[in-house]
Amino acid sequence: MSSFRTLTMHEALSRQDDGSLNIQTLNEAMRVVARKENTTLGAYTDFVDEEQSSRASHPLAGFSVAIKANIALSGWPTHCGSRLLRNYRSPFDSTAVSRLRAAGARFMGITAMDEFGMGSTCEHTTLGRVVNPWDHSCTAGGSSGGSAAAVAAGLAWYGLGSDTGGSVRLPAHFCGVAGLKPTWGRISGCGLVAFASSLDAIGILGRDVRDVHQVYQCVAGQDPYDATTVATVVNPAPLNIARNLRGVKVGVPQELSSMDLAEDVRRDHVASIRRMVDLGAIPVPVKLGAVLDAVPVYTVLNCAEAASNLHRFDGSLYGHRQGGTSYQDSLELTRTAGFGAEVKRRLLLGAHVLSSGYQDRYYLRACAARESIIKKFEEIFTKIDVLAMPTAPTTAFPLNSFKDDPVRMHLTDVLTVPASLAGLPALTIPTGLDQRGLPMSIQLIGAAWSERSLLEWAAVLEKEWNFRSRQEAPWQRLP
Repeated sequence: MSSFRTLTMHEALSRQDDGSLNIQTLNEAMRVVARKENTTLGAYTDFVDEEQSSRASHPLAGFSVAIKANIALSGWPTHCGSRLLRNYRSPFDSTAVSRLRAAGARFMGITAMDEFGMGSTCEHTTLGRVVNPWDHSCTAGGSSGGSAAAVAAGLAWYGLGSDTGGSVRLPAHFCGVAGLKPTWGRISGCGLVAFASSLDAIGILGRDVRDVHQVYQCVAGQDPYDATTVATVVNPAPLNIARNLRGVKVGVPQELSSMDLAEDVRRDHVASIRRMVDLGAIPVPVKLGAVLDAVPVYTVLNCAEAASNLHRFDGSLYGHRQGGTSYQDSLELTRTAGFGAEVKRRLLLGAHVLSSGYQDRYYLRACAARESIIKKFEEIFTKIDVLAMPTAPTTAFPLNSFKDDPVRMHLTDVLTVPASLAGLPALTIPTGLDQRGLPMSIQLIGAAWSERSLLEWAAVLEKEWNFRSRQEAPWQRLP
């Protein structure tokens, strides 16, 4: 039964309504195949086995979701890809999970991730790396690579991930699925293990834009447990997918012509803009200016916030604990054994930029540069409706590409971190394949709270590109 891979949720619902299939039966077939294929794919670290009621009338009722390992699911591991938390089980649901549970969602499993979200390849983990469903010699992207790979392989209907500097959009790009990072404060972060609090956002990975929108409507909104969420009401209406792009002002960064992009990525972006123009969009050349300073700014800020947030992981209350002759000795032994190399690098850098004598030189300058990026975006969005960029400079790269040069890994986020620093919504949708047969995509960035517009415009493009019809895709493979 291949339909659990090939159908989107809205397609499955229409088939269930006419009596031609049963979603519960599809889920059971999916679960059997997921356990079998996961030994190769590595998308899941744990499968969730619990009685789950699907009697709710919500459109998400009965559909299985993949949950990233840093999002709390009551009674199941929230290990964040780290040896330090491998045996920790959350005593509560995150707000996003509780809203999915109330809607009748079923939970397929806990997905692999780069440790504490620190990485772009899903190789920086102590629990096994994730491979790309399109090509097992390539990375699935990170840090939400497990959720993206599960969705792309047809082993989850949709997935929750977290996006700090591109951790939902990059794996969506590498795996050929839709990935949404919402406006910061749009989806509650209650129950999301903090990496960099001013950047972290729970994001959604889906088989298509309409599925992403359905999940977004369920989990977004104000939460009394998270003071950063806002009272702006989420529009409950379905997407207007019949709409074209007539009159939409699309910003095209002029600096892209001089950036180091793979030739396939460059050609695809030009073709994508041309297709948008054919659908009625108005191209507007824009200069990004200060936005291009995003990577060093992001590196300083995320490391500084990580050093502060991860300070509580000392083994005294939960997680791995290494004995010692004193608290300080135990702390050193616990973190040495519990944290991986990438986490240690970032914590050391974060402690350095926050230390006396260096805070003004690095951290405060990065904060000022972030404000410049935010103001530049505000200026840009007075002239355009949406900014269209590639998601990454390349398509999925081979595993172990950054083994000897971990710093170079940060440059894979050069096109995703600007939206994160400004707290803006950004959506990645697949466009086609490169010469190696790997997915390419376009990233749409909007003004704050413009998720609905982004999703509607993306739905128009998605309908035009019809990417999911590709016969060589992982979701077309028989179980």
